[in-house]
Amino acid sequence: MRNRFDSQLEALNRGIIEMGALVEDSLKASIDALLAFDRETAKKIVVGDKEIDQKMKEIETLCLRLLLSQQPVARDLRLISASLKMVGDLERIGDQAADIAEIVAGCTDQDGTPLKLAAIPPMGIDVLKMLAQSIDAFVRKDLKLAKIVIESDDDVDFLFRSAKRELVETIRKTESDAESIIHSIMIAKYLERIGDHAMNVAQWAIFAETGTHHGANLLNGADDFDEK
Repeated sequence: MRNRFDSQLEALNRGIIEMGALVEDSLKASIDALLAFDRETAKKIVVGDKEIDQKMKEIETLCLRLLLSQQPVARDLRLISASLKMVGDLERIGDQAADIAEIVAGCTDQDGTPLKLAAIPPMGIDVLKMLAQSIDAFVRKDLKLAKIVIESDDDVDFLFRSAKRELVETIRKTESDAESIIHSIMIAKYLERIGDHAMNVAQWAIFAETGTHHGANLLNGADDFDEK
């Protein structure tokens, strides 16, 4: 029975790796499409988001099957619970990558194109790195790397504030159209939120190992489970 359970846990781990790869590819492609103003690639990213959604459903189904058909020990319970939460964050990153791509796909060369804010490229680099590291931390149970990801979110927040200041200054000095301004701040906000979700994944990596999330023990009854 335990061997079958361990096999299912390995399948869960593989599923998370596969979903993580899909989300990383989507985010990188959306940032590249934004910087190159590649509308055709952007359209493909929007359509491809359905594959991420489907992968999340498969992982959720497996997690629920593990919870209902077995009696997981404390460590397993933390892992399954954390997996259910973190794939939700990955799915939201996929959504926000698709949102960025949708803005690019809907723009024209003459009207409504996002302003070229200097803070956007480094934001893209930072959130891509955070995402890759957070998934790696979860899969490898690397608490040190998870903490690095959490600390990195401050850098993304700083760049987001810089983008807002840059946008205000640009509006003061030039006659930018309203649609371009809206697109620009939305993209910056999506990237900032992606950083938040990557940080969440890192926090779930810590929870899976320690039972502690944001300094609080979410499984106060964990000791009641058999650790053997």
